[in-house]
Amino acid sequence: MLKSRTHTILRSPSCSGSWTRSSYTSTSIRRMLATTTAYQPQNMIEKIAQRYAVDLPSNHTVRSGDFVTIRPEHILTHDNTGAVMSKFKSIGAAQFKDPRQPVFALDHDVQNKTEKNLNKYASIEAFAAKNKVDFYPAGRGIGHQVMVEEGYAFPGTLTVASDSHSNMYGGIGALGTPIVRTDAAAIWATGQTWWQVPPVVKVELKNRLAPGVTGKDVIITLCSVFNKDEVLNTAIEFTGEGVKHLGIEDRLAIANMTTEWGALAGVFPIDRVTKDYYQKRIQVLDRTRFTNKNIAPVPAGQEFIHPRINKETVEKALQNEVVADKGAFYSKHLTLDLATVSPFISGPNSVKVAQSVQDLKGVKINKAYLVSCVNSRASDLRQAAAVVKGKKIAEGVEFYVAAASSEVQAEVEQTGDWQALMDAGAIALPAGCGPCVGLGTGLLKDGEIGISATNRNFKGRMGSPSALAYLASPAVVAASAITGKIVSPTALDGAVPAPATSLVVLSGQKGEDASDAASDETIANFPSQMTGELLFCHADNLNTDGIYPGKYTYQDDIGPETMRKVVMENYDTAFAGIVKPSDILIGGFNFGTGSSREQAATALLSAGVKLLIAGSFSETFKRNSINNGLLLMESPELVRDLVQARGRDKLTDRTGWQATVSLASGKVQVSTGTQQKVYRVGGLGKSIQELWVAGGLEGWVKEQIRQ
Repeated sequence: MLKSRTHTILRSPSCSGSWTRSSYTSTSIRRMLATTTAYQPQNMIEKIAQRYAVDLPSNHTVRSGDFVTIRPEHILTHDNTGAVMSKFKSIGAAQFKDPRQPVFALDHDVQNKTEKNLNKYASIEAFAAKNKVDFYPAGRGIGHQVMVEEGYAFPGTLTVASDSHSNMYGGIGALGTPIVRTDAAAIWATGQTWWQVPPVVKVELKNRLAPGVTGKDVIITLCSVFNKDEVLNTAIEFTGEGVKHLGIEDRLAIANMTTEWGALAGVFPIDRVTKDYYQKRIQVLDRTRFTNKNIAPVPAGQEFIHPRINKETVEKALQNEVVADKGAFYSKHLTLDLATVSPFISGPNSVKVAQSVQDLKGVKINKAYLVSCVNSRASDLRQAAAVVKGKKIAEGVEFYVAAASSEVQAEVEQTGDWQALMDAGAIALPAGCGPCVGLGTGLLKDGEIGISATNRNFKGRMGSPSALAYLASPAVVAASAITGKIVSPTALDGAVPAPATSLVVLSGQKGEDASDAASDETIANFPSQMTGELLFCHADNLNTDGIYPGKYTYQDDIGPETMRKVVMENYDTAFAGIVKPSDILIGGFNFGTGSSREQAATALLSAGVKLLIAGSFSETFKRNSINNGLLLMESPELVRDLVQARGRDKLTDRTGWQATVSLASGKVQVSTGTQQKVYRVGGLGKSIQELWVAGGLEGWVKEQIRQ
């Protein structure tokens, strides 16, 4: 382990995004972290984080802004397991710290029957067997659905995944949050990784939904009404009387798409609805256990007890219910009156632009999709089946359907709902992600329009960048497939009311200004300054599909040279030919939103980018970058100045502005050629410097293994 020494950490006590510096003494990065504080009321997120934090100082109360080391209950990897395996082996790890902690589930590229992909899947299965890790093969279902069905994500627990939609676990009262591939390898080797507890937002749901309105409509409404980054990089707690009227599958859909809303987690309370769900799950698992090779057979005459979901564990979860303390702090308080929500549709090509289905007139479609982890559960398929029963898919429209899991498909086959979809002319796909992530059959072609019950409609994600994609509930998707244009399954009388919402920003502790406290001190081998021309990519909400296209994400043999050629391809095809290794890249706000793909950071590194400054970052992208040695700073003022001076005409703008950046102090000196200006940003403390010098988290873990 590292010898005891003094470090400088970054911390945001006010949870406002402004970083401050403070010193601490530690025997390892595991204490990269939190200072001792007197107990104070905690919200639900802080309480679960407290449960799973390790090596905390005595009497420390975990709160938002703390860097803590966590030992999560479980960690999911999917098709990216192969890439994590490579990282795991490259860091010199010989064995898993705890083989019961990881879960492997193959779900993304399940339609791909090439020898290359089948060999990849076989190698993952063999690796799981060798290390006694629970493994779910292609066809069992989408990993997040399996995590919930099999109890790896469970009320009151902290479970992570190397995938951005781990937020979904919040639907059953778990704290699910994404980590990245390097984190996954670190957890396999050490059982632990680092996490900064985010600001927590309370979202109060009032009243109840009208018939025909779903959880998908709720989250589309929230994404479009609060579309100015109100919840960016936060964790959300859903509260209010309206919660009790939402079933688990609606809660899972809402929690799932808190990712697209910009949040790192979205957690519902553990209540009577949760209890009823798990009492039914115990019965279902007693019937399905024979198909799960990860569960040992029970001798004849002996009672079957599922290892994670059983009477004892369910009762314990309810008895130890995680509830926010009275007086717990929330950075914001949002409200939504569920009675004012109507069937909503987002797009095209954005989750932040939406309107009532009734207001969208005459949009013809070419393809419709009922797939993905957000909306392919049994209730979703039943809703769609009720719409299409006795009808036929419109001529010229292709309607693709995949269940979220084999268990879900078996259930709807038994009820006849699956057959109703097939009789109408739907095209069946295997349980998995498929078109949602731009893989397999039925992708959107140039100029086509699609409507989908998936969670993302980013440009180019589901096929051609010139296609248009809308998101809606399963019932709206099914009705649109029948009519050939976007419609609601039921006629709506009169004008649709605007959703009734409110937002209150709450003030908390003020943190000391980073620029006042920071110095230029750096550790050995870390540069004190970086200089270069500012290369401006102005787009706000530039997603990871734009930075590194999804079609390359699961090709594990792509090297840095190829990455350099395709970086930013879906944003600006000219970028790779413009960027220079000496440039300082400037992005817009919420840079790197979207999936958790690590290549979004490594592709920029491959292009020679060493320092990236933006108005703000997606937290997952920030994590990927820190873990891989791409330095990040936030300067909203600099971005606004660039937009005002340079405009938005060029996707990639070689500005001619020169900058000198003092990395530790956060002093950014910019010369436009005619004038100079100094910007103050959060400096990069010693904890970040140490990771950079080690070549990222992977290098740091190697050091720990060697020591």
